[in-house]
Amino acid sequence: MSKQRFPTIKSLLKSLVVFGLIATLVFGNASSALAARSGGRIGGGSFRAPSRTYTSPGGGYGYRSPGYGYGGGGIGFPFLLPFFGFGGGFGGLFTILIFIAIANFLVGTLRRVGGDENGSSLGYGSSTVSVDKVQVGLFANARGLQNELNEIALQADTNSPQGRALLLQEASLALLRHPEYWVYGVTESYQAALESAEAKFNQLSLGERRKFTSETLSNVNNQLRQASPTALLEGKGELAQQTQSSGEYIVATIVVGVEGKLELPKINDSEDLRRALQQIGGISSDRLLAVEVLWTPQAEGDVLSADDILAEYPNLKLV
Repeated sequence: MSKQRFPTIKSLLKSLVVFGLIATLVFGNASSALAARSGGRIGGGSFRAPSRTYTSPGGGYGYRSPGYGYGGGGIGFPFLLPFFGFGGGFGGLFTILIFIAIANFLVGTLRRVGGDENGSSLGYGSSTVSVDKVQVGLFANARGLQNELNEIALQADTNSPQGRALLLQEASLALLRHPEYWVYGVTESYQAALESAEAKFNQLSLGERRKFTSETLSNVNNQLRQASPTALLEGKGELAQQTQSSGEYIVATIVVGVEGKLELPKINDSEDLRRALQQIGGISSDRLLAVEVLWTPQAEGDVLSADDILAEYPNLKLV
């Protein structure tokens, strides 16, 4: 009886081995396809509160009267001294010191109130900051978009507020110029205090960057890094042949930190996506704290398949 069972067990083991080899080949190819993904990144900025200083027109606190005041300038205390009945000596000096203390208190109060009224008051409190993301999935026929983003990355000044605002405008325009290739879109918006907004911004940025095998082109805070052409093409030919038949895509993401509130529309169709790109691209330099533009694939010959989209971008909605 044991002899009869032996061929059955042997056949079963052989089937399991064959199945295991097939599974290894299938999942091995899938993982390599998902792993080989190049990415580009442009951006910069800071969530640190800007320093603000106060300088009075006369070089001191208040009005400077010719020939009067304390130390050659100031508020002109001698005009006020006679009302207190002090003509000089210790009494006059004591009155001057009191007035200096009162003046310092009033000026400090006015500065704090002025900072709160001037909008964002980033230097004096925990103002509201919006952290927002717009993500677009396009057919890979929009190869011109990759070239535009590559050019922006090579030329952008990411170390100044004006340069970052221009980068944001150009990247948004590049996406707006290719509506015929839009397939997917999604927006995310978060409101946070200044001290916690940077953590949320970094979280969104890292969430996208982790999907890249490598950042083959990067310009962040004017630190330009670019992979060599040999490294870009290495191992891409076979992958491109494998995924050509299953469809190819490009995914571009814009992440911003903005002073004040920014309410992006939820994406249900292409018109919502258009409004979101126009809104985020119109942010002025005085409100823009930080920006990052990320896209994949970046390297020539690299592709995103439909499986990649399903695996790594499950929140994207058809437009």
